[in-house]
Amino acid sequence: MSGAPRPEEREEDYAEVTAVLLELLVDRGETLAVAESLTGGMVAAEITAAPGASRAFRGSVTAYATDLKRDLLGVDGALLEERGAVDEDVARAMARGVRTALGTSWGLSTTGVAGPEPQDGREVGTVYAAVAGPHGEAVCRELSFDGDRARIRRQSVRSALGLLHGELAGNERGKGKEQDGGKGCLQP
Repeated sequence: MSGAPRPEEREEDYAEVTAVLLELLVDRGETLAVAESLTGGMVAAEITAAPGASRAFRGSVTAYATDLKRDLLGVDGALLEERGAVDEDVARAMARGVRTALGTSWGLSTTGVAGPEPQDGREVGTVYAAVAGPHGEAVCRELSFDGDRARIRRQSVRSALGLLHGELAGNERGKGKEQDGGKGCLQP
């Protein structure tokens, strides 16, 4: 077998990242809410697995259906009709919408195609994760993953948490291998 990390090591990594981002939120007196589509609650589950998560995490909305993105999160219906649910502007609107709906400092969202079939003209593995902060701006990361449905969803969780951590830690966008894809959506 290759030198890939064992599954239990990856779980520890998730726990460490989650603990750090929760501490950052608590230290600032800020709160977080999550809006999920393709991850179906996995991001919220990862966050709530951390002891003391309730000090900063208020809740989540799993808006798997497109009409729920519109009705619960306030995503513009015309945008959804024109571009579908798998879109960078939809991801940003979901992050802003959950932040507003649950009254938090930060909103985090995921939307994408886990497969097995393409959706809304997007290939399997296309994912958007977005973070909306206290000043209303929303940063989006466009991602592309290979693998089966379960792997795409796990990678989406890891990437969404990483994006949030980066925003909380004040990292500059566009460092490393990622390039700003326009309108604040980073691309690998």
